[in-house]
Amino acid sequence: MPEPTICVALDSTNVDDMVDEAARASTAGADLVEVRFDRLYLTKPEPVLVEQEEGEPKSVMPPESEWPISDAASVDAAETIQKLKDSIAVPVIFTVRPPREGGFYPGTEDERIAILELAIASGVSWIDLESSIEEGKLAELLSAAKEKGCKIIYSSHDINGTPNSEDIASFVRDNAEKADLIKFCSTAHSHLDALQIVDAAIELKGEGVDYSVMAVNSGGDWARIHAPVLGVSMVYATLSMEHRISDKGLINVRDLRDAWTLLEY
Repeated sequence: MPEPTICVALDSTNVDDMVDEAARASTAGADLVEVRFDRLYLTKPEPVLVEQEEGEPKSVMPPESEWPISDAASVDAAETIQKLKDSIAVPVIFTVRPPREGGFYPGTEDERIAILELAIASGVSWIDLESSIEEGKLAELLSAAKEKGCKIIYSSHDINGTPNSEDIASFVRDNAEKADLIKFCSTAHSHLDALQIVDAAIELKGEGVDYSVMAVNSGGDWARIHAPVLGVSMVYATLSMEHRISDKGLINVRDLRDAWTLLEY
């Protein structure tokens, strides 16, 4: 069976760390990396000490939703895109995720679209365009990306829950002609939610559509681990070695490749 492409989503919040993380991701087995440009507006705080039931304090990082966010003018988009392009050797998926889909970009939608336009013009390998972009703007971005030879991910991120598998499969089918890959990511609140993702992948398998379906939270890693038999074209992984990372629905890139070997995928 064909092995899916593995993309490591970069967690860094500054350019130098992103470049270093991209190099480590490639060494660890990533085929490409996702540059979350919106993360450059985050400021990573210091860990805080939290008292445990046993009485011993534990160093804990605050949730990202509580991290400080700079204003849109704090990053020179054109200069930063060029530096990332010059410094990262592996293919890049360029993403500027808005808050409505779980991202951190602090500016207006027009400012965000302008950054996506700059990335396309720079010749990035892949561009991630959300289905929630206004129809006219989306059409312009899709046209520009195709003209530039930039591969397109048409994505949707449900930060509130998980629809049923039929709706997920319909989203993929209905938009298959728009992009090189259709991506759907939901928020799982139960293992039943996580199974909707698996069921959608099974329903889509063999239909000739390139898709990436996944969830965050517990069970969200099932579709990632079993991607080769589910027909998933691209799997998103991480370099994080965080304890119980599967509770977030994520998986380390090395662990993912090891799992595929052990399962003889």
